[in-house]
Amino acid sequence: MVNLVAAQKPLLHGLMKMAGIRPYTVEIEPGTVMSFWVPSETITKPKKKGEKPKLVAKPSKAAVVLVHGFAGEGLVTWQFQVGALTKKYAVYVPDLLFFGGSTTDKAERSPGFQAECLAAALRKMGVEKCVVVGFSYGGMVAFKMAEMYPEMVEALVVSGSILAMTHSISAASLQDLGFSSSSDLLLPTSVKGLKALLSVAAHRKLWFPHRLHKDFLEVMFTNRKERGELLEGLVISNRDITIPKFPQRIHLLWGEKDQIFKLDLAQNMKEQLGDGTTFEGIKKAGHLVHLERPCVYNRCLKKFIASFYASINQPKK
Repeated sequence: MVNLVAAQKPLLHGLMKMAGIRPYTVEIEPGTVMSFWVPSETITKPKKKGEKPKLVAKPSKAAVVLVHGFAGEGLVTWQFQVGALTKKYAVYVPDLLFFGGSTTDKAERSPGFQAECLAAALRKMGVEKCVVVGFSYGGMVAFKMAEMYPEMVEALVVSGSILAMTHSISAASLQDLGFSSSSDLLLPTSVKGLKALLSVAAHRKLWFPHRLHKDFLEVMFTNRKERGELLEGLVISNRDITIPKFPQRIHLLWGEKDQIFKLDLAQNMKEQLGDGTTFEGIKKAGHLVHLERPCVYNRCLKKFIASFYASINQPKK
């Protein structure tokens, strides 16, 4: 029987190619590869079936990197944002390690290692500076990348995420949501579990046929062992949390009804991060704010990125 979610991928891929991005795989080092969607003009267009594209140019526009969350790979997460950004920016959509076609034979599972691999892959493609947009798990990777590579990450937009997942935040969030563990929430094994995840992730009740839930589970929740290890590598001791002094401008763009990382967490984080951080809430949206209210989200996102580049391009007095 045809998997309906897998069957829709060619359509999504076709739309992304029309928007100006194409698939490309980067070997960071032997045993570690990362799959991306990258600006079409930076790679060759394969002439034969099975031929791999080659890198031919650096991005000609300012780069924006869209980093996905835990329950879906890059294109599924950012399908409504790509087309809104490609006219003005060179858009890069990675699949983090153990999502999509990205994998490693290394044992490291921390957000810091994801950030290290992402930065290395971007450098190999000629990206020297970029704005990074991170959602949920991808937001934690984005924060790490900004901390580790301030010369590369010029600005950050973060939605539904925190600096780091401490034991206390993890325990409190899971208790509020009624789940026994992060794996129970984020790695569902049944249609019932997937429906429970969607019910806390979205503000509005989402209805899909039972078959579609089942097909989504098969396609999107692969590499379960490794993803379980990613979740284990995510949680740190309360004693180990530090607040970096980020030189970048940071914009927190939030669904006001987010049940996973609630509004007060975002507002507290804004105060902790200091004057270089701004906050914007989007009404009638939950954790999946970029999917629930894409037009509003895109307008806010584009406004921040445009204002950032306008500010750095102003002539110095």
